[in-house]
Amino acid sequence: MQQDNGTSFTDSDVSIFEAFAIFCGLGIHNTQMYESACKLMAKQKVALECLSYHATASNDDTLRLTSEPIPSAESYNLYSFTFIDFDLTDEDTCRATIRMFKQCDLIQKFHIPYEVLCRWILSVKKNYRPVKYHNWRHALNVAQTMFAMLKTGKMEQFMTDLEILGLLVACLCHDLDHRGTNNAFQMKTESPLAILYSTSTMEHHHFDQCVMILNSDSNNIFQNLSMEDYRKVMKVVESAILSTDLAVYFKKKNKFMELIDEGEFDWQSEEKKELLCGMMMTACDVSAIAKPWEVQHRVAKLVADEFFDQGDLERLQLNQQPVAMMDRERKDELPQMQVGFIDVICLPLYKVLSDTFPWIMPLYEGTMENKKHWQDLAEKVEMGLTWIDRDTIDEPVEEFVSYEPKDIEFTVTTLNCAHVDRKEAAEKSTLGRFASLRKGGRTLTKGVRHRISRSLYARSTPEDAAKSKALIPDRKSRNKLCLLI
Repeated sequence: MQQDNGTSFTDSDVSIFEAFAIFCGLGIHNTQMYESACKLMAKQKVALECLSYHATASNDDTLRLTSEPIPSAESYNLYSFTFIDFDLTDEDTCRATIRMFKQCDLIQKFHIPYEVLCRWILSVKKNYRPVKYHNWRHALNVAQTMFAMLKTGKMEQFMTDLEILGLLVACLCHDLDHRGTNNAFQMKTESPLAILYSTSTMEHHHFDQCVMILNSDSNNIFQNLSMEDYRKVMKVVESAILSTDLAVYFKKKNKFMELIDEGEFDWQSEEKKELLCGMMMTACDVSAIAKPWEVQHRVAKLVADEFFDQGDLERLQLNQQPVAMMDRERKDELPQMQVGFIDVICLPLYKVLSDTFPWIMPLYEGTMENKKHWQDLAEKVEMGLTWIDRDTIDEPVEEFVSYEPKDIEFTVTTLNCAHVDRKEAAEKSTLGRFASLRKGGRTLTKGVRHRISRSLYARSTPEDAAKSKALIPDRKSRNKLCLLI
Protein backbone atom coordinates (compact mmCIF):
# COMPACT_ATOMS: atom_id res chain seq x y z
CA MET A 1 0.00 0.00 0.00
CA GLN A 2 1.27 3.40 -0.93
CA GLN A 3 0.56 6.99 0.10
CA ASP A 4 -1.02 9.52 -2.29
CA ASN A 5 2.44 10.80 -3.21
CA GLY A 6 3.43 7.33 -4.31
CA THR A 7 5.75 6.57 -1.38
CA SER A 8 5.28 3.51 0.78
CA PHE A 9 4.15 3.57 4.43
CA THR A 10 7.01 3.23 6.83
CA ASP A 11 7.02 1.35 10.14
CA SER A 12 6.75 4.71 11.86
CA ASP A 13 3.60 5.54 9.89
CA VAL A 14 2.07 2.22 10.91
CA SER A 15 2.86 2.84 14.59
CA ILE A 16 1.33 6.32 14.44
CA PHE A 17 -1.81 4.91 12.80
CA GLU A 18 -2.14 2.18 15.43
CA ALA A 19 -1.72 4.70 18.25
CA PHE A 20 -4.36 6.95 16.68
CA ALA A 21 -6.77 4.05 16.32
CA ILE A 22 -6.27 3.14 19.99
CA PHE A 23 -6.79 6.77 20.97
CA CYS A 24 -10.06 6.91 19.02
CA GLY A 25 -11.21 3.65 20.55
CA LEU A 26 -10.45 4.87 24.07
CA GLY A 27 -12.28 8.11 23.33
CA ILE A 28 -15.39 6.25 22.22
CA HIS A 29 -15.16 3.91 25.23
CA ASN A 30 -14.71 6.80 27.67
CA THR A 31 -17.67 8.59 26.18
CA GLN A 32 -19.84 5.51 26.71
CA MET A 33 -18.49 5.12 30.24
CA TYR A 34 -19.21 8.76 30.99
CA GLU A 35 -22.80 8.38 29.82
CA SER A 36 -23.18 5.29 32.00
CA ALA A 37 -21.66 7.11 34.96
CA CYS A 38 -24.06 10.03 34.49
CA LYS A 39 -27.00 7.63 34.48
CA LEU A 40 -25.71 5.86 37.60
CA MET A 41 -25.22 9.20 39.37
CA ALA A 42 -28.74 10.20 38.44
CA LYS A 43 -30.09 6.89 39.77
CA GLN A 44 -28.12 7.38 42.98
CA LYS A 45 -29.50 10.89 43.36
CA VAL A 46 -33.06 9.65 42.87
CA ALA A 47 -32.45 6.84 45.40
CA LEU A 48 -31.03 9.30 47.94
CA GLU A 49 -33.98 11.61 47.42
CA CYS A 50 -36.39 8.72 48.02
CA LEU A 51 -34.45 7.54 51.07
CA SER A 52 -34.25 11.08 52.38
CA TYR A 53 -38.00 11.51 52.01
CA HIS A 54 -38.82 8.28 53.81
CA ALA A 55 -36.12 8.79 56.43
CA THR A 56 -37.29 12.29 57.29
CA ALA A 57 -39.99 12.89 59.87
CA SER A 58 -43.38 13.94 58.57
CA ASN A 59 -44.52 17.54 58.76
CA ASP A 60 -47.47 16.57 60.96
CA ASP A 61 -45.25 14.90 63.55
CA THR A 62 -42.85 17.83 63.45
CA LEU A 63 -45.55 20.43 63.94
CA ARG A 64 -47.04 18.43 66.79
CA LEU A 65 -43.71 18.22 68.62
CA THR A 66 -42.98 21.89 67.91
CA SER A 67 -46.23 22.99 69.54
CA GLU A 68 -45.96 20.82 72.66
CA PRO A 69 -44.65 22.15 75.99
CA ILE A 70 -41.30 20.68 77.07
CA PRO A 71 -41.22 19.48 80.72
CA SER A 72 -38.35 20.40 83.00
CA ALA A 73 -35.08 18.49 83.17
CA GLU A 74 -35.88 17.59 86.78
CA SER A 75 -39.17 15.96 85.80
CA TYR A 76 -37.26 13.61 83.52
CA ASN A 77 -34.42 13.14 86.06
CA LEU A 78 -31.96 14.20 83.35
CA TYR A 79 -29.29 15.40 85.76
CA SER A 80 -29.01 12.00 87.44
CA PHE A 81 -26.80 9.05 86.54
CA THR A 82 -29.76 6.84 87.52
CA PHE A 83 -32.01 8.08 84.70
CA ILE A 84 -34.55 5.46 83.54
CA ASP A 85 -36.47 5.60 80.25
CA PHE A 86 -38.75 2.58 80.78
CA ASP A 87 -41.80 4.65 81.71
CA LEU A 88 -41.29 7.32 79.03
CA THR A 89 -43.50 7.31 75.96
CA ASP A 90 -41.89 7.72 72.55
CA GLU A 91 -43.11 11.31 72.53
CA ASP A 92 -41.49 11.88 75.92
CA THR A 93 -38.16 10.60 74.66
CA CYS A 94 -38.19 13.33 72.01
CA ARG A 95 -39.23 15.99 74.54
CA ALA A 96 -36.46 14.90 76.89
CA THR A 97 -33.96 15.25 74.03
CA ILE A 98 -35.16 18.78 73.30
CA ARG A 99 -34.86 19.61 77.00
CA MET A 100 -31.18 18.60 76.96
CA PHE A 101 -30.52 21.00 74.07
CA LYS A 102 -32.41 23.73 75.91
CA GLN A 103 -30.57 23.19 79.19
CA CYS A 104 -27.24 23.47 77.38
CA ASP A 105 -28.53 26.65 75.69
CA LEU A 106 -27.50 25.26 72.30
CA ILE A 107 -30.61 26.44 70.44
CA GLN A 108 -29.91 30.09 71.21
CA LYS A 109 -26.13 29.98 70.91
CA PHE A 110 -26.08 28.38 67.48
CA HIS A 111 -29.33 29.84 66.15
CA ILE A 112 -30.90 26.45 65.53
CA PRO A 113 -34.44 26.88 64.13
CA TYR A 114 -36.71 25.15 66.63
CA GLU A 115 -38.76 23.40 63.94
CA VAL A 116 -35.58 22.09 62.31
CA LEU A 117 -34.38 20.72 65.66
CA CYS A 118 -37.71 18.95 66.24
CA ARG A 119 -37.70 17.47 62.74
CA TRP A 120 -34.07 16.37 63.11
CA ILE A 121 -34.76 14.60 66.44
CA LEU A 122 -37.78 12.81 64.97
CA SER A 123 -35.77 11.85 61.87
CA VAL A 124 -32.93 10.44 63.97
CA LYS A 125 -35.43 8.43 66.00
CA LYS A 126 -37.03 7.17 62.78
CA ASN A 127 -33.69 5.92 61.44
CA TYR A 128 -33.09 3.54 64.34
CA ARG A 129 -34.25 0.02 63.58
CA PRO A 130 -36.46 -1.83 66.08
CA VAL A 131 -33.67 -4.16 67.24
CA LYS A 132 -33.71 -5.36 70.82
CA TYR A 133 -30.94 -3.19 72.28
CA HIS A 134 -29.13 -0.90 69.80
CA ASN A 135 -32.23 1.17 69.17
CA TRP A 136 -33.45 4.75 69.77
CA ARG A 137 -33.88 4.14 73.51
CA HIS A 138 -30.22 3.17 73.80
CA ALA A 139 -29.23 6.35 71.92
CA LEU A 140 -31.33 8.44 74.30
CA ASN A 141 -29.72 6.83 77.35
CA VAL A 142 -26.23 7.43 75.98
CA ALA A 143 -27.05 11.09 75.29
CA GLN A 144 -28.56 11.51 78.76
CA THR A 145 -25.44 10.07 80.41
CA MET A 146 -23.36 12.54 78.39
CA PHE A 147 -25.67 15.35 79.55
CA ALA A 148 -25.27 14.21 83.18
CA MET A 149 -21.49 14.01 82.79
CA LEU A 150 -21.40 17.52 81.37
CA LYS A 151 -23.71 19.07 83.95
CA THR A 152 -23.66 16.99 87.15
CA GLY A 153 -20.18 15.65 86.42
CA LYS A 154 -18.98 19.20 85.62
CA MET A 155 -17.19 18.03 82.47
CA GLU A 156 -18.59 21.03 80.56
CA GLN A 157 -15.85 23.17 82.07
CA PHE A 158 -13.38 21.35 79.79
CA MET A 159 -15.52 21.72 76.65
CA THR A 160 -16.45 24.55 74.31
CA ASP A 161 -20.11 25.07 73.41
CA LEU A 162 -19.41 23.73 69.94
CA GLU A 163 -17.90 20.55 71.40
CA ILE A 164 -20.91 20.07 73.69
CA LEU A 165 -23.18 20.37 70.65
CA GLY A 166 -21.07 17.85 68.75
CA LEU A 167 -20.99 15.36 71.63
CA LEU A 168 -24.77 15.39 72.13
CA VAL A 169 -25.35 14.96 68.39
CA ALA A 170 -22.80 12.12 68.30
CA CYS A 171 -24.47 10.33 71.22
CA LEU A 172 -27.89 10.51 69.59
CA CYS A 173 -26.53 9.32 66.22
CA HIS A 174 -23.83 6.89 67.33
CA ASP A 175 -25.79 3.70 66.46
CA LEU A 176 -27.98 4.93 63.58
CA ASP A 177 -29.35 2.10 61.41
CA HIS A 178 -27.79 -0.58 63.63
CA ARG A 179 -28.85 -4.01 62.37
CA GLY A 180 -28.38 -5.94 65.62
CA THR A 181 -25.10 -7.44 64.39
CA ASN A 182 -21.54 -6.33 65.11
CA ASN A 183 -18.50 -5.53 62.98
CA ALA A 184 -17.20 -9.09 63.11
CA PHE A 185 -20.46 -10.36 61.63
CA GLN A 186 -20.24 -7.83 58.77
CA MET A 187 -16.74 -9.08 57.95
CA LYS A 188 -17.68 -12.76 58.19
CA THR A 189 -20.66 -12.36 55.87
CA GLU A 190 -18.75 -10.01 53.53
CA SER A 191 -21.66 -7.61 53.69
CA PRO A 192 -21.78 -4.47 51.49
CA LEU A 193 -20.90 -2.45 54.58
CA ALA A 194 -17.77 -4.53 55.14
CA ILE A 195 -16.77 -3.92 51.52
CA LEU A 196 -17.20 -0.18 52.02
CA TYR A 197 -15.35 0.03 55.33
CA SER A 198 -12.58 -2.35 56.33
CA THR A 199 -12.29 -1.00 59.91
CA SER A 200 -14.93 0.27 62.37
CA THR A 201 -17.47 -0.88 59.81
CA MET A 202 -20.71 -0.11 61.62
CA GLU A 203 -19.37 3.08 63.21
CA HIS A 204 -18.49 4.52 59.79
CA HIS A 205 -21.99 3.62 58.63
CA HIS A 206 -23.55 5.30 61.69
CA PHE A 207 -21.65 8.49 60.90
CA ASP A 208 -22.66 8.35 57.22
CA GLN A 209 -26.29 8.01 58.26
CA CYS A 210 -25.84 11.00 60.55
CA VAL A 211 -24.51 13.06 57.63
CA MET A 212 -27.34 11.88 55.37
CA ILE A 213 -29.98 13.06 57.84
CA LEU A 214 -28.25 16.41 58.32
CA ASN A 215 -28.21 16.83 54.53
CA SER A 216 -31.88 15.91 54.20
CA ASP A 217 -34.47 18.56 53.61
CA SER A 218 -35.05 20.81 56.66
CA ASN A 219 -32.95 18.60 58.97
CA ASN A 220 -29.68 20.53 59.08
CA ILE A 221 -29.39 21.80 62.64
CA PHE A 222 -25.93 23.17 61.73
CA GLN A 223 -27.27 25.38 58.95
CA ASN A 224 -26.43 28.68 60.66
CA LEU A 225 -22.88 27.81 61.62
CA SER A 226 -19.94 29.43 59.89
CA MET A 227 -17.90 27.22 57.56
CA GLU A 228 -15.14 26.96 60.16
CA ASP A 229 -17.54 26.06 62.99
CA TYR A 230 -19.29 23.56 60.74
CA ARG A 231 -15.95 21.89 59.97
CA LYS A 232 -15.08 21.75 63.68
CA VAL A 233 -18.39 20.34 64.87
CA MET A 234 -18.47 17.67 62.15
CA LYS A 235 -14.97 16.61 63.13
CA VAL A 236 -16.12 16.25 66.77
CA VAL A 237 -19.16 14.22 65.67
CA GLU A 238 -17.13 11.90 63.44
CA SER A 239 -14.36 11.30 65.98
CA ALA A 240 -16.87 10.73 68.79
CA ILE A 241 -18.96 8.21 66.83
CA LEU A 242 -15.89 6.27 65.66
CA SER A 243 -14.70 6.19 69.29
CA THR A 244 -17.65 3.97 70.23
CA ASP A 245 -15.90 1.07 68.49
CA LEU A 246 -14.36 -0.82 71.41
CA ALA A 247 -11.42 -1.74 69.20
CA VAL A 248 -10.66 2.00 68.96
CA TYR A 249 -11.15 2.37 72.71
CA PHE A 250 -8.53 -0.29 73.47
CA LYS A 251 -6.06 1.42 71.13
CA LYS A 252 -6.50 4.79 72.87
CA LYS A 253 -6.97 3.63 76.45
CA ASN A 254 -3.31 3.24 77.36
CA LYS A 255 -2.40 6.69 76.10
CA PHE A 256 -5.25 8.19 78.13
CA MET A 257 -4.12 6.30 81.22
CA GLU A 258 -0.58 7.59 80.74
CA LEU A 259 -1.80 11.18 80.65
CA ILE A 260 -3.76 10.63 83.85
CA ASP A 261 -0.76 9.03 85.57
CA GLU A 262 1.34 12.03 84.58
CA GLY A 263 -1.14 14.29 86.36
CA GLU A 264 -2.54 15.90 83.20
CA PHE A 265 -5.06 18.64 83.95
CA ASP A 266 -4.96 20.74 80.78
CA TRP A 267 -7.16 19.06 78.16
CA GLN A 268 -7.35 21.95 75.71
CA SER A 269 -4.94 20.74 73.04
CA GLU A 270 -6.73 19.20 70.07
CA GLU A 271 -5.18 15.76 70.50
CA LYS A 272 -5.88 15.54 74.24
CA LYS A 273 -9.41 16.89 73.82
CA GLU A 274 -10.17 14.26 71.17
CA LEU A 275 -8.80 11.57 73.50
CA LEU A 276 -10.92 12.78 76.43
CA CYS A 277 -14.07 12.97 74.29
CA GLY A 278 -13.44 9.42 73.08
CA MET A 279 -13.20 8.10 76.64
CA MET A 280 -16.37 9.98 77.58
CA MET A 281 -18.21 8.44 74.61
CA THR A 282 -17.23 4.92 75.69
CA ALA A 283 -18.19 5.71 79.29
CA CYS A 284 -21.63 6.82 78.09
CA ASP A 285 -22.05 3.93 75.63
CA VAL A 286 -21.62 1.27 78.34
CA SER A 287 -23.29 3.29 81.13
CA ALA A 288 -26.19 0.84 81.47
CA ILE A 289 -23.75 -1.21 83.55
CA ALA A 290 -23.86 1.53 86.22
CA LYS A 291 -27.65 1.90 86.42
CA PRO A 292 -29.66 0.65 89.42
CA TRP A 293 -29.74 -3.14 89.52
CA GLU A 294 -33.37 -3.49 88.45
CA VAL A 295 -32.50 -1.49 85.33
CA GLN A 296 -29.15 -3.16 84.72
CA HIS A 297 -30.39 -6.75 84.69
CA ARG A 298 -33.30 -5.82 82.41
CA VAL A 299 -30.98 -4.10 79.95
CA ALA A 300 -28.49 -6.96 80.16
CA LYS A 301 -31.22 -9.34 79.10
CA LEU A 302 -31.96 -7.16 76.05
CA VAL A 303 -28.28 -7.15 75.11
CA ALA A 304 -28.06 -10.91 75.55
CA ASP A 305 -31.16 -11.52 73.43
CA GLU A 306 -29.72 -9.40 70.60
CA PHE A 307 -26.37 -11.20 70.83
CA PHE A 308 -28.09 -14.59 70.79
CA ASP A 309 -29.96 -13.59 67.62
CA GLN A 310 -26.61 -12.90 65.95
CA GLY A 311 -25.28 -16.23 67.19
CA ASP A 312 -28.28 -17.96 65.64
CA LEU A 313 -27.58 -16.21 62.33
CA GLU A 314 -23.96 -17.34 62.41
CA ARG A 315 -25.07 -20.93 62.87
CA LEU A 316 -27.66 -20.73 60.08
CA GLN A 317 -25.87 -18.60 57.49
CA LEU A 318 -22.22 -19.39 58.16
CA ASN A 319 -22.44 -22.80 59.80
CA GLN A 320 -20.07 -21.48 62.48
CA GLN A 321 -20.00 -21.87 66.24
CA PRO A 322 -20.63 -18.40 67.76
CA VAL A 323 -18.46 -16.99 70.52
CA ALA A 324 -19.61 -17.62 74.08
CA MET A 325 -21.47 -14.35 74.64
CA MET A 326 -23.53 -14.96 71.48
CA ASP A 327 -24.10 -18.66 72.00
CA ARG A 328 -27.64 -19.30 73.18
CA GLU A 329 -26.57 -22.71 74.43
CA ARG A 330 -24.14 -21.07 76.88
CA LYS A 331 -26.58 -18.54 78.29
CA ASP A 332 -25.91 -19.73 81.84
CA GLU A 333 -22.39 -18.30 81.58
CA LEU A 334 -23.66 -14.75 81.05
CA PRO A 335 -23.45 -13.58 84.68
CA GLN A 336 -19.79 -14.58 84.80
CA MET A 337 -19.21 -12.94 81.41
CA GLN A 338 -20.81 -9.77 82.74
CA VAL A 339 -18.32 -9.81 85.60
CA GLY A 340 -15.52 -10.13 83.06
CA PHE A 341 -16.93 -7.24 80.99
CA ILE A 342 -17.06 -5.07 84.10
CA ASP A 343 -13.50 -5.96 85.13
CA VAL A 344 -11.91 -5.54 81.69
CA ILE A 345 -13.73 -2.51 80.27
CA CYS A 346 -16.04 -0.69 82.66
CA LEU A 347 -14.29 -0.50 86.03
CA PRO A 348 -10.84 0.54 84.73
CA LEU A 349 -12.41 3.35 82.67
CA TYR A 350 -14.77 4.58 85.39
CA LYS A 351 -12.03 4.35 88.01
CA VAL A 352 -9.59 6.56 86.13
CA LEU A 353 -12.31 9.01 85.12
CA SER A 354 -13.74 9.33 88.65
CA ASP A 355 -10.26 9.67 90.17
CA THR A 356 -9.57 12.58 87.81
CA PHE A 357 -13.09 14.03 87.65
CA PRO A 358 -14.62 13.10 91.04
CA TRP A 359 -18.12 14.34 90.21
CA ILE A 360 -18.72 11.31 87.99
CA MET A 361 -18.02 8.88 90.84
CA PRO A 362 -21.65 7.55 90.69
CA LEU A 363 -20.73 5.69 87.48
CA TYR A 364 -17.94 3.84 89.28
CA GLU A 365 -20.00 3.17 92.42
CA GLY A 366 -23.00 1.90 90.45
CA THR A 367 -20.79 -0.46 88.46
CA MET A 368 -19.16 -1.82 91.62
CA GLU A 369 -22.59 -2.47 93.14
CA ASN A 370 -23.81 -4.29 90.05
CA LYS A 371 -20.65 -6.40 89.94
CA LYS A 372 -21.65 -7.83 93.34
CA HIS A 373 -25.07 -8.77 91.98
CA TRP A 374 -23.56 -10.44 88.90
CA GLN A 375 -21.12 -12.37 91.07
CA ASP A 376 -24.01 -13.53 93.23
CA LEU A 377 -25.89 -14.67 90.12
CA ALA A 378 -22.81 -16.46 88.85
CA GLU A 379 -22.78 -18.50 92.07
CA LYS A 380 -26.47 -19.32 91.63
CA VAL A 381 -25.77 -20.53 88.11
CA GLU A 382 -23.20 -22.89 89.61
CA MET A 383 -26.10 -24.32 91.59
CA GLY A 384 -27.92 -25.11 88.35
CA LEU A 385 -30.14 -22.06 87.93
CA THR A 386 -30.59 -20.29 84.63
CA TRP A 387 -31.01 -16.55 85.04
CA ILE A 388 -31.77 -15.72 81.40
CA ASP A 389 -35.03 -17.72 81.43
CA ARG A 390 -36.42 -15.86 84.43
CA ASP A 391 -38.47 -12.67 84.34
CA THR A 392 -36.60 -11.64 87.48
CA ILE A 393 -33.05 -12.84 87.68
CA ASP A 394 -32.25 -11.81 91.23
CA GLU A 395 -34.72 -14.16 92.91
CA PRO A 396 -33.19 -16.24 95.74
CA VAL A 397 -32.54 -19.87 94.93
CA GLU A 398 -34.97 -21.10 97.58
CA GLU A 399 -37.89 -19.27 95.99
CA PHE A 400 -37.77 -20.93 92.59
CA VAL A 401 -40.62 -23.41 92.17
CA SER A 402 -40.11 -26.68 90.34
CA TYR A 403 -42.93 -28.12 88.27
CA GLU A 404 -43.63 -31.66 89.47
CA PRO A 405 -44.72 -34.36 87.01
CA LYS A 406 -47.97 -35.93 88.19
CA ASP A 407 -46.84 -39.51 87.58
CA ILE A 408 -43.83 -39.30 89.92
CA GLU A 409 -44.17 -39.46 93.67
CA PHE A 410 -42.21 -36.72 95.46
CA THR A 411 -41.09 -36.97 99.04
CA VAL A 412 -40.01 -33.92 101.03
CA THR A 413 -37.17 -34.80 103.35
CA THR A 414 -34.09 -33.33 104.96
CA LEU A 415 -30.51 -33.78 103.90
CA ASN A 416 -30.13 -37.12 105.68
CA CYS A 417 -32.23 -39.69 103.79
CA ALA A 418 -32.61 -42.75 106.03
CA HIS A 419 -32.39 -46.45 105.21
CA VAL A 420 -29.51 -46.05 102.80
CA ASP A 421 -26.95 -48.82 102.61
CA ARG A 422 -23.80 -47.99 104.54
CA LYS A 423 -21.69 -48.73 101.48
CA GLU A 424 -23.83 -46.41 99.35
CA ALA A 425 -23.72 -43.73 102.04
CA ALA A 426 -19.94 -43.92 102.11
CA GLU A 427 -19.70 -43.54 98.38
CA LYS A 428 -22.11 -40.60 98.17
CA SER A 429 -21.64 -37.54 100.30
CA THR A 430 -24.48 -35.30 101.37
CA LEU A 431 -23.78 -33.05 98.43
CA GLY A 432 -24.23 -36.04 96.17
CA ARG A 433 -27.92 -35.50 96.73
CA PHE A 434 -27.53 -32.24 94.88
CA ALA A 435 -26.41 -33.73 91.59
CA SER A 436 -29.39 -32.10 89.91
CA LEU A 437 -28.09 -28.70 90.99
CA ARG A 438 -24.71 -29.11 89.37
CA LYS A 439 -24.20 -27.75 85.90
CA GLY A 440 -22.19 -29.61 83.32
CA GLY A 441 -20.15 -31.47 85.91
CA ARG A 442 -18.83 -28.32 87.54
CA THR A 443 -17.68 -28.62 91.15
CA LEU A 444 -19.61 -26.53 93.65
CA THR A 445 -17.53 -24.03 95.53
CA LYS A 446 -17.23 -24.09 99.30
CA GLY A 447 -19.34 -20.93 99.60
CA VAL A 448 -22.09 -22.41 97.45
CA ARG A 449 -22.12 -25.67 99.46
CA HIS A 450 -22.35 -23.71 102.68
CA ARG A 451 -25.22 -21.63 101.35
CA ILE A 452 -27.16 -24.71 100.22
CA SER A 453 -26.67 -26.46 103.56
CA ARG A 454 -27.63 -23.36 105.55
CA SER A 455 -30.72 -22.84 103.41
CA LEU A 456 -31.92 -26.40 103.80
CA TYR A 457 -31.29 -26.65 107.53
CA ALA A 458 -32.90 -23.27 108.09
CA ARG A 459 -36.05 -24.49 106.41
CA SER A 460 -36.21 -27.76 108.32
CA THR A 461 -38.30 -27.75 111.54
CA PRO A 462 -38.79 -30.56 114.11
CA GLU A 463 -42.28 -31.11 112.70
CA ASP A 464 -40.80 -31.44 109.22
CA ALA A 465 -38.28 -33.96 110.50
CA ALA A 466 -41.03 -36.03 112.12
CA LYS A 467 -43.07 -35.99 108.90
CA SER A 468 -39.98 -36.94 106.92
CA LYS A 469 -39.28 -39.88 109.16
CA ALA A 470 -42.82 -41.11 108.73
CA LEU A 471 -42.49 -40.81 104.98
CA ILE A 472 -39.09 -42.55 104.68
CA PRO A 473 -39.37 -45.16 101.92
CA ASP A 474 -38.37 -48.75 102.50
CA ARG A 475 -35.54 -50.38 100.59
CA LYS A 476 -37.94 -51.65 97.91
CA SER A 477 -39.32 -48.23 97.01
CA ARG A 478 -36.06 -46.32 97.52
CA ASN A 479 -35.89 -45.39 93.84
CA LYS A 480 -38.69 -42.86 94.30
CA LEU A 481 -37.49 -39.30 93.78
CA CYS A 482 -36.58 -37.28 96.91
CA LEU A 483 -37.20 -33.56 96.53
CA LEU A 484 -34.54 -31.92 98.66
CA ILE A 485 -35.62 -28.30 98.24
